[in-house]
Amino acid sequence: MCPFVDKIMQFVNEYYLDPIFQDSGYNPVNTLTWALILGICVFAVAKLLDKWKVEVDERFVFSIIPFILAGSSLRVMEDAGIFERPLSYLFITPNIYFVVFVATIICLLFSRWLYSSGKVTDWHRSFALLGLGWFALNIITLLMVEDIERPFTLIAILSSGTLFAGAVYFMLEKAGWSYVNDRLNMTIIWAHLLDASSTFIGVDTLGYYEKHVVPAYLIDLTGTALVMYPLKMAIFLPVIYLLDTQFTADEESRNLRTFVKMVIIVLGLSPACRNTIRMALGI
Repeated sequence: MCPFVDKIMQFVNEYYLDPIFQDSGYNPVNTLTWALILGICVFAVAKLLDKWKVEVDERFVFSIIPFILAGSSLRVMEDAGIFERPLSYLFITPNIYFVVFVATIICLLFSRWLYSSGKVTDWHRSFALLGLGWFALNIITLLMVEDIERPFTLIAILSSGTLFAGAVYFMLEKAGWSYVNDRLNMTIIWAHLLDASSTFIGVDTLGYYEKHVVPAYLIDLTGTALVMYPLKMAIFLPVIYLLDTQFTADEESRNLRTFVKMVIIVLGLSPACRNTIRMALGI
């Protein structure tokens, strides 16, 4: 093999394959790559849903949440060692996002088929119930092999994330920031403050470490994962403002806005759920 090919393979192994095979986390190269792929996938999936005439509204977003919980708990099953190699590689980021995406699309199409054939009157409810059933099955499987060792973490993360979200709502509502009254916007804030709470409790009190590049750098710089709270708000409040002021021209823009909000909720709630379940089980 020529030296040029050797260098390419070394680069691919170091920045892409090893982080997956060793579950060692993220680096600047694969972080930028996954972000680029995510951006492409967001627009591709939005177009696909539009082709299928699936209206991306608030109700659709909330029906997706059970699948976020299912995907996160599936990731914890890999953390618990339930899957053997090479099958386990399917459930490590970013591969698990494609696995969960395919499963979610299958459930969506099945729910829509049930509705079109007259077997159900509300495909959103059937869709959400399929996700809840999947999530429940994952939790039952985890409890068969693991014990709940830290129940306080579940209470601490949920209560702190919710209290911080409530405080943010109160302050922004008093300041006249009307966008905070939108339920999807508050779900974004709540999901990401849950993620911040899970990171803070995991890193500062339980000895876990942050795998993402920018948060890990800021935690090292400040010496505490409390930095996640202002970091989240510094990123997502401007994003919410831009989405609600710039994507208003027509129905297609508004649908895309709702879809992007859904993706942002996934990016916050998914790690929050995984972290919470993992720490509660002592994994």
